[in-house]
Amino acid sequence: MVIGEAPGAEEDARGIPFVGRSGRLLDECLAQVGLNRAEDAYICNLIKCRPPGNRRPTPAEIKACRPWLDQQITEVNPDILLVLGATAVATLLERRTPISRLRGQWTEWDGRHVMPSFHPSYLLRNPSKEAGKPRSLFLADLACVKRGLNGVVSGLIPDSSDP
Repeated sequence: MVIGEAPGAEEDARGIPFVGRSGRLLDECLAQVGLNRAEDAYICNLIKCRPPGNRRPTPAEIKACRPWLDQQITEVNPDILLVLGATAVATLLERRTPISRLRGQWTEWDGRHVMPSFHPSYLLRNPSKEAGKPRSLFLADLACVKRGLNGVVSGLIPDSSDP
């Protein structure tokens, strides 16, 4: 399950998460690591409608939408959550640690493996593909998620290839 922050204008108009520029970049990055949006992921957002002016959701908006997110998680029942962006990560994990320090590390939430990472909109604002830059780090996070889907969650599930 992939959890973003909130719909953008195109997502809000179409009623489908991650179909705008960020979604196209997410799809491209998933494909680069051998994942397919339609086959490998259920994609949703923390809040269900676009905040005015595309601003960050308020605590009241997050609280109002949280039951729907919790219901989606219950119904989909994923083993792995890929949580994108500071707001979604802070809300779900109840941590105010910067995303740059949390991303790329498995953590556990409600009996599920969670991989925090950058939101694709951040990658659009920081487009460098150089090693160590946000996009390459995001791809590394997605590769970890792919290994997790194959049963290897480093640090939480032993990697059978380790001696």
